[in-house]
Amino acid sequence: MDQARSTISKIFNGEPHSYTRFNLTQNMEGDNSQVEMKLASDVDEEVGGNGVGEHLNHNSTRKPYVAQKLGRTPKNLCFMAAATLLIFIIGYLIGYLVHRKKDVAPICSASTVRAEGPIPHETGAAALMDWDDVKNLLAQKVSADKFESVFNEFSLNEHRAGSSGDEFLANKVVKKFKEYGMMTWTDEHFVKVQDPPATGSNRFSFKNGSDERPEGFLSYSANGVATGAVLYGFYGKEKDLKSLRDKSINLTGRVLLVRAGQISFAEKVANAAKMGASAVLIYPDPENYPIEDNIPLFGHVHMGSGDPYTPGFPSFNHTQFPPVQSSGLPKILAQTITAGMATRILRQLGGQNAPDEWGSLNRLGDLSDVITVEVRNVLVEKKINNVFGVIKGFVDADRYVVIGAQRDAWGPGFATSTVGTSVLVELARSISDMVKNDGFKPRRSIVFASWSAGEYGSVGATEWLEGYLSSLSMKAFAYIDLDGVVTGQKGFKVAASPLMHSLIESTLTEVKTKTGTLSSQYGRGNWESNVLEPLKLDSAAYPFLAFTGIPSVSFGFTAGNSDYQFFGTKLDTRVRLNIATGNQVPQLAEKSTQFAGHMVLRLVHDHLLRMDVMKYDKIIRTHVAQINGKVKAVQRMQPQLLPKALTMQWLMSASGSYSRASRQLASDIQNSDLEDIEMCRVINDRIMTVERNFLSPYVSPRESPFRHILLGSGPPTLKALSNHLEALRTDHPDADADLFRNQFALATWTIQGCANSLAGDIWAMDNAI
Repeated sequence: MDQARSTISKIFNGEPHSYTRFNLTQNMEGDNSQVEMKLASDVDEEVGGNGVGEHLNHNSTRKPYVAQKLGRTPKNLCFMAAATLLIFIIGYLIGYLVHRKKDVAPICSASTVRAEGPIPHETGAAALMDWDDVKNLLAQKVSADKFESVFNEFSLNEHRAGSSGDEFLANKVVKKFKEYGMMTWTDEHFVKVQDPPATGSNRFSFKNGSDERPEGFLSYSANGVATGAVLYGFYGKEKDLKSLRDKSINLTGRVLLVRAGQISFAEKVANAAKMGASAVLIYPDPENYPIEDNIPLFGHVHMGSGDPYTPGFPSFNHTQFPPVQSSGLPKILAQTITAGMATRILRQLGGQNAPDEWGSLNRLGDLSDVITVEVRNVLVEKKINNVFGVIKGFVDADRYVVIGAQRDAWGPGFATSTVGTSVLVELARSISDMVKNDGFKPRRSIVFASWSAGEYGSVGATEWLEGYLSSLSMKAFAYIDLDGVVTGQKGFKVAASPLMHSLIESTLTEVKTKTGTLSSQYGRGNWESNVLEPLKLDSAAYPFLAFTGIPSVSFGFTAGNSDYQFFGTKLDTRVRLNIATGNQVPQLAEKSTQFAGHMVLRLVHDHLLRMDVMKYDKIIRTHVAQINGKVKAVQRMQPQLLPKALTMQWLMSASGSYSRASRQLASDIQNSDLEDIEMCRVINDRIMTVERNFLSPYVSPRESPFRHILLGSGPPTLKALSNHLEALRTDHPDADADLFRNQFALATWTIQGCANSLAGDIWAMDNAI
């Protein structure tokens, strides 16, 4: 066929010896006509006396055509059939080429009506839709009135992880996703968690008094018995315990009594363990928790996330690893007690007065205030299910934003999980409807996730991340967390990766409120100082960011500067949340849906991901400046530890490389052709590498899971590097100059590696170091 097309093309180009000649001649011996068809090759064959050429040639010695036809010799019949077939093929090819030519270069007649104005050009599969139209569509789909029925559907008094209530809600979520026409699937895990003793209870006794048996507990506490003198430690933060040490109080072997709030239970226990304490008792102080004095508290003390007995890998049923534990599991006892129990202890404490800034007349306790704590939690295995639905993109379907909410709770968990699950389902319904009925076509996919075992430390979310780490780190470009999005109405707080700050700022100005916008109501003046806060360790967004390197955001309406008083209790009901919000729960849920929806839709609508890689430039330079100052201080005060050969030039050069690479990418974005899908994909992939390349490649995720050097925790971080310098400066026994220099080099090359990846092509990399 290709040879035939080539031949026909050469005919139209008039090339010699490459033609077909059609001759219609009058037969001199009668009125009949005949067709003579000669190919260039036939001419040669005639000269050589080829038989085929002789049949095609007029020859006076031959019978007339009519006689040949009447004779119907087999030879003539074969020739006629071949000639007819050849003519048909040639005619078909001519028609094909003419038709193809019209497709390539159509000729419009003079009467054609020209379109007025430019015709929208779309090179992708997704139809062009103005962003304002997208925003308006979402606003039409989401309303406060619709939340009443959704709240009722997903409210349940008992839905602890792995329970029948948890499974019941999971099935409801899947059913909703299917109703919306979404593809759904389930992710099953078998995780180990600690629950209170099946028989008996944890207990403590103060000054040899009667046993107290608290109902609440802290999962993943060490088990055993500890006896020591009580020491009041305020909130148990590092600075609180250091202030005790500055008073020459020895914390070794002491039982710390600390308030709930400000930092996670796990951080309180980890801080106490560093100081040598033997146990920690945590209580809800009436100043922060104006609740009944007999209300139990529930939580966990794993300094990490996920199943601590399968650190760094997923808890699938077929996984067979030798027994191992997370380094984040505490080695000391931890237990919650009620406010009433704590009050009875505090009243009997002796010793020094607590610092004035702690705002209390409590005494700190002396060595005669002895208490015995016994913890007998039991380790159980539970089957949990994460459930998912997806709205697939129309251009880059293999790139997706994930939006998720915790489904389980210690009790009713209305603010903890019901509101977030309702927002998740409503957002899925709204966007599905926009795609199905309004012509919206997201360029990228949206994955909706309902997690289980969130109360035990984002176990469901983390196990999913561990199970699909290699795929998610390349394809998931953002995570939006819906846990605790409504706990009050006085404030609005957002914790996120710096890459998403610009997107957050624009979203705040787009979501309307009764008095203007979220920005004008909550972010007046400096929105960053009024709205932004650090991402917390116990947030489900944290492992996405610090473990997997996926830009993440967590947000919510709050009661101001105080924590929601019913988190971790069985009092987390709709009635109490209504009181905390002035009966505005549906309205605040609507605004939460719009805030999350605006971010999701922006991320899947725009040609280029709305993430600002230059945001990290300032953060890196700030860390480098701090480290530089401390290095000089150590070299001046402890010159034998850090020789002058250790220069900051390496780290400064890496910082400069990132700065130049981020500016170059910003320039490439500015000069890019947004209609060039391949170019947009390349730039988006460069943006996606930033967060995950801040994960230190030099440490095991099993040993240091949160290895993001800027926002993580533990040895790989720049904060740890700065703290190590402080230890060297004060000649702390834990300081190790050789270890510091090793950490210093690895941190330098992590930043340089991120800069190289951001630069893109190998020839564009800056290796000045």
